[in-house]
Amino acid sequence: MTLIAILIGTVAAGVGSVWLAALLGFAMMARYTQHMLSMAAGALMATAFMHLLPEAFESEASAHELFALLLGGLVFFFLLDKAELWHHGHEHHQEGGGAGHAHGAHEGHAHHRHHHRHDEPRSGGWAVLAGDSVHAFGDGILIASAFMADMRLGVIAALAVLAHEVPHHMGDLVVLRQTSATTRAALVKVSLAGTVTALGGLVGYFLLARLADYLPYFLVAASSSFVYVALADLIPQLQKRVGLRATVAQIAWLLAGIGLVTLVSGLAHASH
Repeated sequence: MTLIAILIGTVAAGVGSVWLAALLGFAMMARYTQHMLSMAAGALMATAFMHLLPEAFESEASAHELFALLLGGLVFFFLLDKAELWHHGHEHHQEGGGAGHAHGAHEGHAHHRHHHRHDEPRSGGWAVLAGDSVHAFGDGILIASAFMADMRLGVIAALAVLAHEVPHHMGDLVVLRQTSATTRAALVKVSLAGTVTALGGLVGYFLLARLADYLPYFLVAASSSFVYVALADLIPQLQKRVGLRATVAQIAWLLAGIGLVTLVSGLAHASH
């Protein structure tokens, strides 16, 4: 039953996020992207701080070790971002000299620093698909770890992953549309990358079944990923000088993300 739930959750998160991104992105991309960024940030932080971390700390694992892992995870994702920025700037340096280096690094930082280079469609869609596939595999393992701890946590984690995947999948579809023959071809390619989430879920299920004692550490690793994406990747994109109405909308969607996690948690808990 748990394995079936993992497969459903990973496919819903991996492929569902792509289809939702296409639905929103091909309609009113700029407007809905900001809303989805806010909601995803709220959902990710609520999932980490209200569910995954409490579940991990209720185990017999050492609190000191869990906090050390949380810190290490945050530093690890920071280093990955720095490597991505350096690689991005280095490519621009080769194409256009020192000015290209500085401009490329700035552009990569200002838009989608996490895993993708959406402002550089000339690099080809396969680079984006490769990054998506690796990220999706990791998401599958994280979702599996949550389901192994508790069915309710699994549902929440799958929804949180779906929410935070939507904004950058919208960017992926923009790149793939420019490097594919048709919009449908772009959608199929990104959807196939999303199915790798299910593969990660399968690997996570069999790995965690053998290493049940390490489950709290997987939950903390998942939390470090969610917290980093929310605070270092999503929130900064919302930190712009905007009017009162836009600010209220950002806060409302942020709270909606937190509320969504709380609601799903309550419903899943009541059905137990």
